Amino acid sequence: MKNFLSSVTNFIHEEEGASAVEYGILVAAIAAVIIVVTLIVGQQIENAFNRVCQALGTAGGPACS
Repeated sequence: MKNFLSSVTNFIHEEEGASAVEYGILVAAIAAVIIVVTLIVGQQIENAFNRVCQALGTAGGPACS
């Protein structure tokens, strides 16, 4: 555990700037998170609209497409 904490401390105190590779990894990680969140939330929103459409359809409204 001390080795891990030492590595983290060294990383935090490192004076060098981030390289293009580190920025690329960061961008890829952010993109992956955005894709996963979009898929999860998108499906939930689609389900909500379908429920509303079905409720309106049973109330004599226009049919769902």
